[in-house]
Amino acid sequence: MTLTRPGWLLIRALILVVGVQQVYLLWQFISRCCPGPSRPVTLHPGRLFPADPASRAIARDLFAAIGHLPIVSPHGHTDPRWWGENPAFENPAALFVMPDHCVCRMLVSQGVPFAAPGIGPGAGTDPRTIWRTFAGHYHLFRATPSRLWVDHALETVFSMTTRLCADTADAAHDAIAGQPGHPACRPRALHDRFGIEVIATTDPAIDDLRWHKAARDSGWTGRVVPTCRPDAVTDPDFEGFRANVETLATPTGCDTGTWEGYLAAHRARRIFFRTMGATATDHGHPTPLTDDLPGAGAAALCQSVLSGRATPGQRETFRAQMLTEFARMSVEDGLVMQLHPGSFRNHSARVIATLGRDRGSDIPQPVSFTAALKPLLDAVGMDPRLTMILFTLDETTCSRELAPLAGACPSLRLGPPWWFHDSFEGIRRFRQMATETAGFLNTAGFNDDTRALCSIPARHDLSRRADCAFLADLVTTHRLDEDEAHHLAPLLANGLARAACKL
Repeated sequence: MTLTRPGWLLIRALILVVGVQQVYLLWQFISRCCPGPSRPVTLHPGRLFPADPASRAIARDLFAAIGHLPIVSPHGHTDPRWWGENPAFENPAALFVMPDHCVCRMLVSQGVPFAAPGIGPGAGTDPRTIWRTFAGHYHLFRATPSRLWVDHALETVFSMTTRLCADTADAAHDAIAGQPGHPACRPRALHDRFGIEVIATTDPAIDDLRWHKAARDSGWTGRVVPTCRPDAVTDPDFEGFRANVETLATPTGCDTGTWEGYLAAHRARRIFFRTMGATATDHGHPTPLTDDLPGAGAAALCQSVLSGRATPGQRETFRAQMLTEFARMSVEDGLVMQLHPGSFRNHSARVIATLGRDRGSDIPQPVSFTAALKPLLDAVGMDPRLTMILFTLDETTCSRELAPLAGACPSLRLGPPWWFHDSFEGIRRFRQMATETAGFLNTAGFNDDTRALCSIPARHDLSRRADCAFLADLVTTHRLDEDEAHHLAPLLANGLARAACKL
Protein backbone atom coordinates (compact mmCIF):
# COMPACT_ATOMS: atom_id res chain seq x y z
CA MET A 1 0.00 0.00 0.00
CA THR A 2 1.18 3.59 -0.70
CA LEU A 3 0.28 6.60 1.40
CA THR A 4 -0.21 10.29 0.70
CA ARG A 5 1.02 12.99 3.10
CA PRO A 6 -2.33 13.12 4.99
CA GLY A 7 -2.04 9.37 5.47
CA TRP A 8 1.35 9.71 7.13
CA LEU A 9 0.05 12.48 9.37
CA LEU A 10 -2.78 10.17 10.47
CA ILE A 11 -0.30 7.41 11.32
CA ARG A 12 1.81 9.78 13.38
CA ALA A 13 -1.26 10.82 15.32
CA LEU A 14 -2.22 7.20 15.94
CA ILE A 15 1.27 6.42 17.21
CA LEU A 16 0.97 9.18 19.78
CA VAL A 17 -2.38 7.81 20.96
CA VAL A 18 -1.99 3.99 20.92
CA GLY A 19 1.72 3.35 20.46
CA VAL A 20 4.03 2.05 17.75
CA GLN A 21 3.32 -1.69 18.18
CA GLN A 22 -0.44 -1.35 17.95
CA VAL A 23 -0.17 0.85 14.83
CA TYR A 24 2.21 -1.66 13.22
CA LEU A 25 -0.21 -4.56 13.87
CA LEU A 26 -3.09 -2.53 12.47
CA TRP A 27 -1.01 -1.70 9.38
CA GLN A 28 -0.19 -5.37 8.82
CA PHE A 29 -3.88 -6.30 9.10
CA ILE A 30 -4.96 -3.63 6.60
CA SER A 31 -2.17 -4.59 4.20
CA ARG A 32 -3.31 -8.22 4.20
CA CYS A 33 -6.98 -7.40 3.73
CA CYS A 34 -6.72 -4.76 1.01
CA PRO A 35 -6.34 -5.81 -2.62
CA GLY A 36 -2.91 -4.18 -2.81
CA PRO A 37 -1.20 -2.04 -5.42
CA SER A 38 -0.89 -2.64 -9.09
CA ARG A 39 2.07 -4.92 -9.73
CA PRO A 40 3.63 -6.39 -12.84
CA VAL A 41 2.22 -9.83 -13.62
CA THR A 42 3.86 -12.32 -15.92
CA LEU A 43 2.64 -15.90 -16.21
CA HIS A 44 5.33 -18.10 -14.70
CA PRO A 45 6.48 -20.72 -17.23
CA GLY A 46 6.62 -23.35 -14.49
CA ARG A 47 3.21 -22.64 -12.98
CA LEU A 48 1.39 -25.68 -11.60
CA PHE A 49 4.40 -27.95 -12.02
CA PRO A 50 5.65 -29.94 -9.00
CA ALA A 51 7.98 -28.26 -6.50
CA ASP A 52 10.25 -31.33 -6.42
CA PRO A 53 13.10 -30.61 -8.89
CA ALA A 54 13.10 -34.06 -10.48
CA SER A 55 9.34 -34.12 -11.04
CA ARG A 56 9.37 -30.51 -12.16
CA ALA A 57 11.96 -31.19 -14.86
CA ILE A 58 9.94 -34.11 -16.24
CA ALA A 59 6.72 -32.07 -16.19
CA ARG A 60 8.45 -29.27 -18.11
CA ASP A 61 9.65 -31.74 -20.77
CA LEU A 62 6.21 -33.28 -21.10
CA PHE A 63 4.51 -29.91 -21.42
CA ALA A 64 7.05 -28.72 -23.97
CA ALA A 65 5.91 -31.60 -26.18
CA ILE A 66 2.15 -31.00 -25.86
CA GLY A 67 1.54 -27.38 -24.87
CA HIS A 68 1.24 -26.31 -28.52
CA LEU A 69 -1.09 -29.11 -29.65
CA PRO A 70 -4.42 -28.12 -31.24
CA ILE A 71 -7.38 -27.63 -28.92
CA VAL A 72 -10.18 -30.17 -29.18
CA SER A 73 -13.20 -28.77 -27.35
CA PRO A 74 -15.96 -31.40 -27.46
CA HIS A 75 -18.31 -29.78 -24.95
CA GLY A 76 -18.89 -26.10 -24.28
CA HIS A 77 -21.40 -23.28 -24.31
CA THR A 78 -20.01 -20.60 -26.59
CA ASP A 79 -22.76 -18.66 -28.34
CA PRO A 80 -23.39 -20.16 -31.81
CA ARG A 81 -24.10 -16.64 -33.06
CA TRP A 82 -20.43 -15.81 -32.53
CA TRP A 83 -19.48 -18.38 -35.14
CA GLY A 84 -22.33 -17.69 -37.55
CA GLU A 85 -22.23 -13.89 -37.50
CA ASN A 86 -18.65 -13.29 -36.34
CA PRO A 87 -19.58 -10.05 -34.55
CA ALA A 88 -17.17 -7.69 -32.85
CA PHE A 89 -17.22 -8.01 -29.07
CA GLU A 90 -18.79 -4.84 -27.79
CA ASN A 91 -16.54 -4.19 -24.81
CA PRO A 92 -14.36 -5.90 -22.15
CA ALA A 93 -17.35 -6.51 -19.86
CA ALA A 94 -19.17 -8.42 -22.59
CA LEU A 95 -16.04 -10.46 -23.22
CA PHE A 96 -14.97 -11.30 -19.67
CA VAL A 97 -17.73 -10.62 -17.15
CA MET A 98 -21.30 -11.12 -18.34
CA PRO A 99 -20.94 -14.54 -20.02
CA ASP A 100 -18.88 -16.13 -17.22
CA HIS A 101 -20.86 -17.88 -14.48
CA CYS A 102 -17.79 -18.32 -12.32
CA VAL A 103 -17.12 -14.59 -12.30
CA CYS A 104 -20.69 -13.54 -11.58
CA ARG A 105 -21.33 -16.06 -8.81
CA MET A 106 -18.20 -14.96 -6.93
CA LEU A 107 -19.23 -11.31 -7.13
CA VAL A 108 -22.73 -12.12 -5.94
CA SER A 109 -21.35 -14.22 -3.08
CA GLN A 110 -19.74 -11.04 -1.73
CA GLY A 111 -22.92 -9.01 -1.89
CA VAL A 112 -22.53 -7.50 -5.35
CA PRO A 113 -26.00 -7.35 -6.95
CA PHE A 114 -26.51 -9.10 -10.29
CA ALA A 115 -27.25 -5.74 -11.86
CA ALA A 116 -23.69 -4.52 -11.18
CA PRO A 117 -22.07 -6.97 -13.65
CA GLY A 118 -24.80 -6.15 -16.16
CA ILE A 119 -27.29 -8.95 -15.58
CA GLY A 120 -31.06 -8.81 -15.20
CA PRO A 121 -33.58 -6.06 -14.45
CA GLY A 122 -32.02 -2.75 -13.55
CA ALA A 123 -28.66 -3.86 -14.91
CA GLY A 124 -26.16 -1.16 -15.62
CA THR A 125 -25.50 -0.52 -19.28
CA ASP A 126 -22.22 1.34 -18.96
CA PRO A 127 -19.52 -1.23 -19.77
CA ARG A 128 -16.83 0.78 -18.03
CA THR A 129 -18.79 0.74 -14.76
CA ILE A 130 -19.34 -3.01 -15.06
CA TRP A 131 -15.63 -3.50 -15.70
CA ARG A 132 -14.71 -1.33 -12.72
CA THR A 133 -16.91 -3.49 -10.50
CA PHE A 134 -15.14 -6.61 -11.72
CA ALA A 135 -11.66 -5.12 -11.41
CA GLY A 136 -12.39 -3.70 -7.97
CA HIS A 137 -13.33 -7.17 -6.75
CA TYR A 138 -10.63 -9.09 -8.60
CA HIS A 139 -8.88 -9.91 -5.34
CA LEU A 140 -11.81 -12.24 -4.55
CA PHE A 141 -10.50 -14.66 -7.15
CA ARG A 142 -7.12 -15.30 -5.55
CA ALA A 143 -6.17 -18.99 -5.72
CA THR A 144 -9.23 -19.83 -7.86
CA PRO A 145 -9.07 -21.17 -11.41
CA SER A 146 -10.90 -18.04 -12.58
CA ARG A 147 -7.86 -16.00 -11.57
CA LEU A 148 -5.59 -18.24 -13.64
CA TRP A 149 -7.96 -18.09 -16.62
CA VAL A 150 -8.39 -14.33 -16.62
CA ASP A 151 -4.69 -13.63 -16.04
CA HIS A 152 -3.86 -15.98 -18.91
CA ALA A 153 -6.31 -14.27 -21.26
CA LEU A 154 -5.23 -10.76 -20.30
CA GLU A 155 -1.58 -11.55 -20.94
CA THR A 156 -1.70 -13.90 -23.92
CA VAL A 157 -4.61 -12.33 -25.81
CA PHE A 158 -4.33 -8.66 -24.87
CA SER A 159 -0.63 -8.38 -23.89
CA MET A 160 -1.44 -6.99 -20.44
CA THR A 161 1.14 -7.63 -17.72
CA THR A 162 -0.25 -5.47 -14.91
CA ARG A 163 -2.37 -7.02 -12.20
CA LEU A 164 -6.04 -6.14 -12.51
CA CYS A 165 -7.43 -4.11 -9.61
CA ALA A 166 -9.43 -0.95 -8.97
CA ASP A 167 -6.40 1.23 -9.69
CA THR A 168 -5.75 -0.38 -13.08
CA ALA A 169 -9.38 -0.88 -14.13
CA ASP A 170 -9.62 2.05 -16.52
CA ALA A 171 -6.23 1.46 -18.11
CA ALA A 172 -7.08 -2.22 -18.62
CA HIS A 173 -10.50 -1.34 -20.02
CA ASP A 174 -9.01 1.08 -22.54
CA ALA A 175 -6.27 -1.37 -23.54
CA ILE A 176 -8.80 -4.13 -24.18
CA ALA A 177 -11.54 -1.93 -25.64
CA GLY A 178 -9.27 -0.87 -28.45
CA GLN A 179 -8.88 -4.47 -29.58
CA PRO A 180 -12.18 -6.48 -29.58
CA GLY A 181 -13.51 -4.68 -32.68
CA HIS A 182 -10.31 -5.40 -34.57
CA PRO A 183 -10.67 -8.25 -37.07
CA ALA A 184 -7.96 -10.21 -35.24
CA CYS A 185 -10.13 -10.30 -32.11
CA ARG A 186 -13.42 -11.40 -33.63
CA PRO A 187 -14.64 -14.90 -32.72
CA ARG A 188 -13.49 -16.70 -35.85
CA ALA A 189 -10.07 -15.07 -35.73
CA LEU A 190 -9.71 -16.02 -32.06
CA HIS A 191 -10.77 -19.58 -32.92
CA ASP A 192 -7.91 -19.78 -35.40
CA ARG A 193 -5.47 -17.88 -33.18
CA PHE A 194 -6.13 -20.20 -30.25
CA GLY A 195 -5.36 -23.26 -32.36
CA ILE A 196 -8.85 -24.73 -32.01
CA GLU A 197 -9.16 -27.82 -34.17
CA VAL A 198 -12.85 -28.31 -33.39
CA ILE A 199 -15.30 -26.86 -30.91
CA ALA A 200 -18.79 -28.09 -30.03
CA THR A 201 -21.63 -25.91 -28.85
CA THR A 202 -24.59 -27.14 -26.81
CA ASP A 203 -27.93 -26.59 -28.51
CA PRO A 204 -31.58 -27.35 -27.61
CA ALA A 205 -33.08 -30.20 -29.58
CA ILE A 206 -35.68 -27.80 -31.03
CA ASP A 207 -33.06 -25.26 -32.18
CA ASP A 208 -32.98 -24.54 -35.91
CA LEU A 209 -29.15 -24.29 -35.87
CA ARG A 210 -29.29 -21.21 -38.07
CA TRP A 211 -25.97 -19.90 -36.80
CA HIS A 212 -24.23 -23.18 -37.52
CA LYS A 213 -25.59 -23.04 -41.04
CA ALA A 214 -24.42 -19.44 -41.39
CA ALA A 215 -20.92 -20.41 -40.31
CA ARG A 216 -20.82 -23.27 -42.81
CA ASP A 217 -22.17 -21.12 -45.63
CA SER A 218 -19.70 -18.30 -44.93
CA GLY A 219 -16.72 -20.11 -46.40
CA TRP A 220 -14.86 -19.96 -43.09
CA THR A 221 -12.84 -23.14 -42.59
CA GLY A 222 -13.08 -23.34 -38.79
CA ARG A 223 -14.87 -26.39 -37.47
CA VAL A 224 -17.77 -25.72 -35.10
CA VAL A 225 -20.30 -28.49 -34.51
CA PRO A 226 -23.58 -28.56 -32.58
CA THR A 227 -24.48 -30.91 -29.75
CA CYS A 228 -28.09 -31.96 -29.29
CA ARG A 229 -29.38 -31.26 -25.77
CA PRO A 230 -32.97 -32.50 -25.40
CA ASP A 231 -33.59 -31.50 -21.75
CA ALA A 232 -36.32 -29.00 -22.65
CA VAL A 233 -38.37 -31.76 -24.32
CA THR A 234 -37.55 -34.70 -22.02
CA ASP A 235 -37.73 -33.17 -18.55
CA PRO A 236 -41.35 -32.66 -17.46
CA ASP A 237 -40.13 -30.19 -14.82
CA PHE A 238 -38.47 -27.95 -17.42
CA GLU A 239 -40.45 -24.72 -17.77
CA GLY A 240 -42.58 -24.78 -20.90
CA PHE A 241 -42.11 -28.54 -21.31
CA ARG A 242 -45.49 -29.28 -22.91
CA ALA A 243 -45.22 -26.34 -25.31
CA ASN A 244 -41.69 -27.44 -26.18
CA VAL A 245 -42.95 -30.94 -27.03
CA GLU A 246 -45.55 -29.41 -29.33
CA THR A 247 -42.81 -27.32 -30.96
CA LEU A 248 -40.81 -30.52 -31.49
CA ALA A 249 -43.57 -31.75 -33.78
CA THR A 250 -43.26 -28.85 -36.23
CA PRO A 251 -39.87 -29.51 -37.88
CA THR A 252 -40.25 -33.28 -37.71
CA GLY A 253 -43.82 -33.79 -38.89
CA CYS A 254 -44.30 -36.34 -36.11
CA ASP A 255 -47.25 -36.64 -33.75
CA THR A 256 -45.52 -35.90 -30.45
CA GLY A 257 -48.78 -36.53 -28.61
CA THR A 258 -48.14 -40.29 -28.83
CA TRP A 259 -45.25 -42.32 -27.46
CA GLU A 260 -44.18 -43.66 -30.84
CA GLY A 261 -44.50 -40.27 -32.49
CA TYR A 262 -42.59 -38.63 -29.67
CA LEU A 263 -39.69 -41.06 -30.06
CA ALA A 264 -39.79 -40.67 -33.85
CA ALA A 265 -39.50 -36.89 -33.45
CA HIS A 266 -36.37 -37.31 -31.34
CA ARG A 267 -34.86 -39.62 -33.95
CA ALA A 268 -35.63 -37.06 -36.66
CA ARG A 269 -33.97 -34.26 -34.72
CA ARG A 270 -30.89 -36.40 -34.13
CA ILE A 271 -30.65 -37.01 -37.88
CA PHE A 272 -30.87 -33.25 -38.47
CA PHE A 273 -28.15 -32.53 -35.92
CA ARG A 274 -25.93 -35.15 -37.52
CA THR A 275 -26.32 -33.52 -40.93
CA MET A 276 -25.08 -30.30 -39.29
CA GLY A 277 -21.96 -32.02 -37.99
CA ALA A 278 -23.05 -33.16 -34.52
CA THR A 279 -21.27 -36.16 -33.05
CA ALA A 280 -22.86 -36.17 -29.59
CA THR A 281 -25.87 -35.51 -27.42
CA ASP A 282 -25.79 -34.01 -23.93
CA HIS A 283 -28.16 -34.71 -21.06
CA GLY A 284 -28.31 -32.49 -17.98
CA HIS A 285 -30.51 -34.71 -15.84
CA PRO A 286 -30.64 -34.10 -12.09
CA THR A 287 -29.77 -37.76 -11.42
CA PRO A 288 -28.36 -40.67 -13.46
CA LEU A 289 -31.47 -42.77 -12.78
CA THR A 290 -32.46 -44.98 -15.72
CA ASP A 291 -35.36 -47.34 -16.33
CA ASP A 292 -36.43 -49.80 -19.00
CA LEU A 293 -40.20 -50.13 -19.02
CA PRO A 294 -42.05 -52.43 -21.43
CA GLY A 295 -43.61 -50.69 -24.41
CA ALA A 296 -47.13 -50.43 -23.01
CA GLY A 297 -45.87 -49.13 -19.68
CA ALA A 298 -43.70 -46.52 -21.36
CA ALA A 299 -46.56 -45.39 -23.56
CA ALA A 300 -48.91 -45.02 -20.60
CA LEU A 301 -46.27 -43.06 -18.68
CA CYS A 302 -45.76 -40.77 -21.67
CA GLN A 303 -49.48 -39.99 -21.79
CA SER A 304 -49.52 -39.09 -18.10
CA VAL A 305 -46.55 -36.79 -18.55
CA LEU A 306 -47.89 -35.08 -21.68
CA SER A 307 -51.27 -34.54 -20.03
CA GLY A 308 -49.63 -32.67 -17.18
CA ARG A 309 -51.08 -35.04 -14.58
CA ALA A 310 -47.92 -36.99 -13.78
CA THR A 311 -46.76 -37.22 -10.17
CA PRO A 312 -43.20 -36.24 -9.19
CA GLY A 313 -42.29 -39.94 -9.13
CA GLN A 314 -43.72 -40.47 -12.61
CA ARG A 315 -41.84 -37.48 -13.94
CA GLU A 316 -38.59 -38.89 -12.54
CA THR A 317 -39.36 -42.28 -14.08
CA PHE A 318 -40.01 -40.61 -17.43
CA ARG A 319 -36.60 -38.93 -17.36
CA ALA A 320 -35.07 -42.27 -16.42
CA GLN A 321 -36.85 -44.05 -19.27
CA MET A 322 -35.74 -41.44 -21.77
CA LEU A 323 -32.07 -41.95 -20.88
CA THR A 324 -32.42 -45.60 -21.84
CA GLU A 325 -34.29 -44.68 -25.01
CA PHE A 326 -31.54 -42.24 -25.96
CA ALA A 327 -28.92 -44.90 -25.33
CA ARG A 328 -30.75 -47.19 -27.76
CA MET A 329 -30.85 -44.37 -30.30
CA SER A 330 -27.11 -43.85 -29.85
CA VAL A 331 -26.55 -47.51 -30.66
CA GLU A 332 -28.54 -46.95 -33.85
CA ASP A 333 -27.08 -43.65 -35.05
CA GLY A 334 -23.65 -43.54 -33.40
CA LEU A 335 -24.06 -40.25 -31.53
CA VAL A 336 -21.99 -40.19 -28.34
CA MET A 337 -24.10 -39.78 -25.21
CA GLN A 338 -22.91 -37.36 -22.50
CA LEU A 339 -24.57 -37.40 -19.09
CA HIS A 340 -24.12 -34.51 -16.62
CA PRO A 341 -26.04 -35.36 -13.43
CA GLY A 342 -25.50 -34.26 -9.85
CA SER A 343 -26.27 -30.57 -10.19
CA PHE A 344 -29.15 -28.96 -8.34
CA ARG A 345 -29.74 -26.57 -11.19
CA ASN A 346 -31.02 -23.06 -10.59
CA HIS A 347 -30.98 -23.62 -6.83
CA SER A 348 -32.10 -20.09 -6.01
CA ALA A 349 -35.83 -19.61 -6.50
CA ARG A 350 -35.34 -15.85 -6.52
CA VAL A 351 -32.66 -15.97 -9.20
CA ILE A 352 -34.61 -18.19 -11.56
CA ALA A 353 -37.77 -16.15 -11.04
CA THR A 354 -36.11 -12.81 -11.77
CA LEU A 355 -33.21 -13.70 -14.06
CA GLY A 356 -34.07 -17.08 -15.58
CA ARG A 357 -31.99 -20.23 -15.96
CA ASP A 358 -28.23 -20.65 -15.97
CA ARG A 359 -27.19 -17.66 -13.88
CA GLY A 360 -24.57 -19.45 -11.82
CA SER A 361 -26.73 -20.77 -8.98
CA ASP A 362 -26.21 -24.46 -9.75
CA ILE A 363 -25.02 -26.40 -6.67
CA PRO A 364 -23.55 -29.96 -6.53
CA GLN A 365 -25.61 -32.61 -4.81
CA PRO A 366 -25.04 -36.31 -3.97
CA VAL A 367 -25.87 -38.87 -6.64
CA SER A 368 -25.27 -42.59 -7.06
CA PHE A 369 -24.52 -44.30 -10.36
CA THR A 370 -24.17 -48.05 -9.81
CA ALA A 371 -27.82 -48.98 -9.24
CA ALA A 372 -29.15 -45.99 -11.18
CA LEU A 373 -27.46 -46.95 -14.46
CA LYS A 374 -28.12 -50.68 -14.23
CA PRO A 375 -31.36 -50.76 -16.34
CA LEU A 376 -29.66 -48.85 -19.17
CA LEU A 377 -26.46 -50.89 -18.98
CA ASP A 378 -28.41 -54.15 -18.86
CA ALA A 379 -30.20 -53.07 -22.04
CA VAL A 380 -27.29 -51.81 -24.16
CA GLY A 381 -24.23 -51.31 -21.95
CA MET A 382 -22.21 -54.13 -23.45
CA ASP A 383 -22.92 -53.04 -27.02
CA PRO A 384 -19.66 -51.70 -28.52
CA ARG A 385 -21.62 -49.26 -30.67
CA LEU A 386 -22.56 -47.21 -27.59
CA THR A 387 -20.25 -44.60 -26.12
CA MET A 388 -21.56 -42.95 -22.97
CA ILE A 389 -19.47 -40.33 -21.17
CA LEU A 390 -20.26 -39.90 -17.49
CA PHE A 391 -19.59 -36.67 -15.61
CA THR A 392 -20.04 -36.09 -11.90
CA LEU A 393 -20.18 -33.23 -9.43
CA ASP A 394 -20.22 -35.72 -6.55
CA GLU A 395 -16.53 -36.56 -6.33
CA THR A 396 -17.19 -39.30 -3.76
CA THR A 397 -18.59 -41.44 -6.56
CA CYS A 398 -15.48 -41.24 -8.72
CA SER A 399 -13.36 -43.91 -7.05
CA ARG A 400 -16.28 -45.76 -5.46
CA GLU A 401 -18.55 -46.16 -8.52
CA LEU A 402 -17.53 -44.42 -11.74
CA ALA A 403 -13.99 -45.74 -12.10
CA PRO A 404 -15.07 -49.35 -11.42
CA LEU A 405 -17.98 -49.01 -13.85
CA ALA A 406 -15.82 -47.57 -16.62
CA GLY A 407 -13.15 -50.16 -15.85
CA ALA A 408 -15.63 -52.96 -16.53
CA CYS A 409 -18.14 -51.70 -19.12
CA PRO A 410 -16.96 -51.14 -22.72
CA SER A 411 -19.59 -48.47 -23.44
CA LEU A 412 -18.57 -46.14 -20.60
CA ARG A 413 -15.96 -43.39 -20.45
CA LEU A 414 -15.28 -41.00 -17.59
CA GLY A 415 -15.75 -37.37 -18.45
CA PRO A 416 -13.21 -34.87 -17.14
CA PRO A 417 -13.68 -32.82 -13.96
CA TRP A 418 -16.62 -30.54 -14.59
CA TRP A 419 -18.09 -27.22 -13.38
CA PHE A 420 -16.73 -26.89 -9.84
CA HIS A 421 -13.82 -29.26 -10.38
CA ASP A 422 -12.16 -28.21 -13.66
CA SER A 423 -9.35 -26.74 -11.61
CA PHE A 424 -5.79 -27.79 -10.86
CA GLU A 425 -6.75 -29.53 -7.62
CA GLY A 426 -9.92 -30.97 -9.13
CA ILE A 427 -8.06 -32.45 -12.09
CA ARG A 428 -5.42 -33.90 -9.77
CA ARG A 429 -8.06 -35.44 -7.49
CA PHE A 430 -9.78 -36.94 -10.53
CA ARG A 431 -6.58 -38.56 -11.79
CA GLN A 432 -5.78 -39.90 -8.32
CA MET A 433 -9.27 -41.36 -7.83
CA ALA A 434 -9.86 -42.73 -11.32
CA THR A 435 -6.56 -43.91 -12.75
CA GLU A 436 -5.78 -46.89 -10.52
CA THR A 437 -9.12 -48.54 -11.35
CA ALA A 438 -10.08 -47.25 -14.80
CA GLY A 439 -6.67 -46.43 -16.23
CA PHE A 440 -6.14 -43.51 -18.56
CA LEU A 441 -7.80 -44.84 -21.71
CA ASN A 442 -11.23 -45.20 -20.10
CA THR A 443 -11.31 -41.44 -19.57
CA ALA A 444 -12.42 -38.86 -22.14
CA GLY A 445 -9.61 -36.32 -22.03
CA PHE A 446 -10.56 -32.73 -21.25
CA ASN A 447 -13.27 -30.28 -22.24
CA ASP A 448 -13.48 -26.64 -21.23
CA ASP A 449 -17.27 -26.39 -20.70
CA THR A 450 -17.17 -22.60 -20.97
CA ARG A 451 -19.19 -19.67 -22.23
CA ALA A 452 -16.18 -17.33 -22.05
CA LEU A 453 -14.33 -17.56 -25.35
CA CYS A 454 -11.02 -16.11 -24.15
CA SER A 455 -10.79 -18.63 -21.32
CA ILE A 456 -10.69 -21.62 -23.69
CA PRO A 457 -6.90 -21.72 -24.23
CA ALA A 458 -6.37 -20.86 -20.55
CA ARG A 459 -8.45 -23.83 -19.42
CA HIS A 460 -6.69 -26.23 -21.75
CA ASP A 461 -3.33 -24.85 -20.66
CA LEU A 462 -4.25 -25.49 -17.02
CA SER A 463 -5.47 -29.01 -17.76
CA ARG A 464 -2.34 -29.92 -19.72
CA ARG A 465 -0.08 -28.60 -16.97
CA ALA A 466 -2.03 -30.50 -14.32
CA ASP A 467 -1.80 -33.73 -16.31
CA CYS A 468 1.92 -33.25 -16.95
CA ALA A 469 2.45 -32.73 -13.23
CA PHE A 470 0.53 -35.92 -12.47
CA LEU A 471 2.45 -37.95 -15.04
CA ALA A 472 5.76 -36.58 -13.75
CA ASP A 473 4.95 -37.74 -10.22
CA LEU A 474 4.15 -41.20 -11.57
CA VAL A 475 7.54 -41.30 -13.29
CA THR A 476 9.57 -40.11 -10.30
CA THR A 477 7.82 -42.63 -8.02
CA HIS A 478 8.61 -45.36 -10.60
CA ARG A 479 5.00 -46.22 -11.38
CA LEU A 480 5.41 -45.18 -15.00
CA ASP A 481 8.36 -45.07 -17.37
CA GLU A 482 9.21 -41.72 -18.91
CA ASP A 483 8.60 -42.91 -22.47
CA GLU A 484 5.11 -44.04 -21.39
CA ALA A 485 4.43 -40.60 -19.93
CA HIS A 486 5.41 -39.03 -23.25
CA HIS A 487 3.01 -41.40 -25.02
CA LEU A 488 0.14 -40.55 -22.66
CA ALA A 489 0.58 -36.77 -22.54
CA PRO A 490 -0.77 -36.01 -26.05
CA LEU A 491 -3.66 -38.41 -25.49
CA LEU A 492 -4.65 -36.51 -22.37
CA ALA A 493 -4.18 -33.19 -24.16
CA ASN A 494 -6.53 -33.87 -27.07
CA GLY A 495 -6.35 -37.46 -28.32
CA LEU A 496 -8.78 -39.03 -25.87
CA ALA A 497 -11.32 -36.23 -26.32
CA ARG A 498 -11.11 -36.55 -30.10
CA ALA A 499 -11.63 -40.33 -29.92
CA ALA A 500 -14.32 -40.41 -27.22
CA CYS A 501 -16.49 -37.81 -28.96
CA LYS A 502 -15.75 -39.13 -32.46
CA LEU A 503 -14.29 -35.82 -33.62
